[in-house]
Amino acid sequence: MELFFLGTGSGVPSKKRNVSSLVLRMLEERGTIWVFDCGEATQHQILHTTIRPRRIETIFITHLHGDHLYGLPGLLSSRSFQGGETPVTVYGPKGLKEYIDVSLKVSGTRLRYPLQVVEVSEGILFEDGKFTVHAIKLNHGLESYGYIIKEKDKLGELLPDKLKKLGIQPGPIYQHIKENEVTTLENGQVINREDVIGPPKRGKKIAVLGDTRYIPELSEQLHGVDTLVHEATFASEEETMAYDYFHSTVSQAATLAKKACVGELILNHISSRYHGTAIKQLEQEARAIFPRTTIASDLYQHAIERTE
Repeated sequence: MELFFLGTGSGVPSKKRNVSSLVLRMLEERGTIWVFDCGEATQHQILHTTIRPRRIETIFITHLHGDHLYGLPGLLSSRSFQGGETPVTVYGPKGLKEYIDVSLKVSGTRLRYPLQVVEVSEGILFEDGKFTVHAIKLNHGLESYGYIIKEKDKLGELLPDKLKKLGIQPGPIYQHIKENEVTTLENGQVINREDVIGPPKRGKKIAVLGDTRYIPELSEQLHGVDTLVHEATFASEEETMAYDYFHSTVSQAATLAKKACVGELILNHISSRYHGTAIKQLEQEARAIFPRTTIASDLYQHAIERTE
């Protein structure tokens, strides 16, 4: 699992930062890509990467401000032109379906693939055998959400020593035993998987938050997240401005990460007023509170590691 930051700026594009878009690549886990927000020129940013739009399976929109949304019709359209035929589901706040429908209708765009738009509320949005996605309400000028992505626990490792003690030598039968709860051998011996397997491997957990004021109470819902992606529009001394504009400071994001005992914090949605050495200063402010902090830049790639 890997995060790929396509746009890390706030409000309007700048020379160093495009507006919001983030990709979660899960090529090993699902062979697909999930997109979080789709600001203007997202598809142009993709051209600088190895991301293939036809692999996009799901798009999550945090809120309907233009810097998180204006690139969506173009991306959906281009995916069709580039041979994408598999279904796409787009999740986001109320009003998203109308925006997409009108954009595609007025532009005369016909997609070659099935498109489903799901307008969200708090709670579980998606669940299958491998992942669960949970939406949490944030505090912004428009209805805004964060998305918590939980990979389900995986089977533990098969324990060869235990199998050998049972007289079972290495071979294809080992894989069969791991894939089945109960295996009956040719000699009638019954093997229960739980007796010859190690503890389950905890799945990874990621949280991608949309624009929001600082919400200390989120620490409970975010507790134990391996990687938290949080906006940090303003420097620490600008708490009043951050509150007035429904945003957070770097120190507020770091404080939340510390309270929630997350594995690591990645800050994005940085105001264009900060650049060069000022970015380093913002990072130092955050690290003074939560050392495992990184400020993302456009095209930054980050592998998701499981917190031990």
